[in-house]
Amino acid sequence: MIHIALHFFVPLLVAKGVFNRRWQTAYLLMMVTMVVDLDHLLASPIYDPGRCSIGFHPLHELLPIGLYLSLCFIPA
Repeated sequence: MIHIALHFFVPLLVAKGVFNRRWQTAYLLMMVTMVVDLDHLLASPIYDPGRCSIGFHPLHELLPIGLYLSLCFIPA
């Protein structure tokens, strides 16, 4: 439970500390990046500290990872 809480608390601290004037936008962006982890809800158990997500969860396979990487090259 602490692990999941940190997924929300740490980005909030970073957003408030680093992006003070636009912290809401920074926090929202950090929350949106966690959408890729929704596929963890399909696994049993949902959280396994010894399991590698790459190749196990649908959004953590090579094709989606290649798509995520290609998105880095789209100009703003």
